[in-house]
Amino acid sequence: MAKLKEALFWKKLKTKGKDKVVQCVLCPHFCTLKNNETGKCRVRKNIKGKLYSLSYEQPVSIAIDPIEKKPLYHFMPRTCTFSIGMAGCNLKCLNCQNWQLSQCSAEELKVNPVKAKEIVIMALKSECPSISYTYSEPFVSWEYVFDIAKLAKKDNLKNIMVTNGFINPEPLKKILPYIDAFNIDLKSIKDKFYKEVCGARIQPILEAIKIVHKSRKHLELTNLIIPGLNDSDSDIKELVKWIKENLGENVPLHFSAFYPCYKLTNIGATPPEKVIHAAEIARKMGMKNVHTGNI
Repeated sequence: MAKLKEALFWKKLKTKGKDKVVQCVLCPHFCTLKNNETGKCRVRKNIKGKLYSLSYEQPVSIAIDPIEKKPLYHFMPRTCTFSIGMAGCNLKCLNCQNWQLSQCSAEELKVNPVKAKEIVIMALKSECPSISYTYSEPFVSWEYVFDIAKLAKKDNLKNIMVTNGFINPEPLKKILPYIDAFNIDLKSIKDKFYKEVCGARIQPILEAIKIVHKSRKHLELTNLIIPGLNDSDSDIKELVKWIKENLGENVPLHFSAFYPCYKLTNIGATPPEKVIHAAEIARKMGMKNVHTGNI
């Protein structure tokens, strides 16, 4: 069993009585937790007045993938990437394709602990030139990802974050020197969509995207098109307009097809022509690197 790891990015709050309340400041939820409570991510827990990461050294999925699966089309193309994922996510997307991982706690998914240096050794043995933190939300396992990424850098491995981008500026900026590439889900340009479908807010995600872009790290964006929820021409045009104005026309943009999953099984799969149409809109608006996926 892995030793519990005290988390970073939290503070003690003044409390009454015996409860030692803490506040997690890793992500924009700013969860306030009494003793033995976990945050919305399910993997950061108040234990006797200290916040601990329950997913530290607890990868629940390890695989070797084509880098294009992340998807990254403009970073180390035609290579494989050593991919790991941990339990937990700070979003509650109704359409999550990996909900068995993202909507579970690390305590539910019992695994054998794997130290950060062991992940790097495994990646080197696999002859993959990069490590991807993926499958669920890597930022909620910040401490583990940070420790792996620092070691990976020393062995000339690239580090890739596949993330929802719902992270506060301080932890994002602290890990940036060790991350080489990002794929960030920009699920919609509408705050209403994020609130109703994902249980989050869009503004912190837009700010995180701008921070990554300003850092000159490689950045690609993915938009999953869900029929009736974010697929109108006006939705696509507004999304592309924001990208062009804030990031420029060269940022790779992936439009991806939705398939019924988790709590959105009442909605049919995205017709391929819808995805192709979205890509055509983006190209007509001047985007240079537009891709379609899942079709």
